[in-house]
Amino acid sequence: MPKKKIINIISECLDEMKAQDTVVLDIRNKSSIADYMVVASGTSSRHVSSIADKIQRSLKNNSYKNVQVEGLQNCDWVLIDALDVIVNIFKPEVREFYMIEKIWSENLIVGKEQSLG
Repeated sequence: MPKKKIINIISECLDEMKAQDTVVLDIRNKSSIADYMVVASGTSSRHVSSIADKIQRSLKNNSYKNVQVEGLQNCDWVLIDALDVIVNIFKPEVREFYMIEKIWSENLIVGKEQSLG
C-alpha cells in the first residue's frame, strides 16, 4: 500500500475523531524505522484510545493488517506502527513532557492538520 494512502487514511481518522495538533514528519533521511511519523493529541485517555482504535480499524479495513499497537493499557501515549508510518497519539501533558517533535528538526514537518494527498 502506498505511503501517501496510509497517511491519508490516518489523517482522515485523526480529523474525524477530532485529534488535536496533528503533525506529519518526513523522517526518511533521518531514521531507518519508518519513512513518516505522525504526531497528534487526544483530550483524555479515553479520547486517545478511541483515536487509536479508529486508526487501527480503518487500516485493517483497507487491507493493511500488519499494524502493531503499544500503550493501550494507560492510553497516555499510544504508538501505532504501520511499518513505513509510525503514529504517536498523546494526551496533551504527556506530549508536552516528551516533546517528540523537537527530537526531529523543524524542516521535516510536511504537514499540519492536513493530509499528504
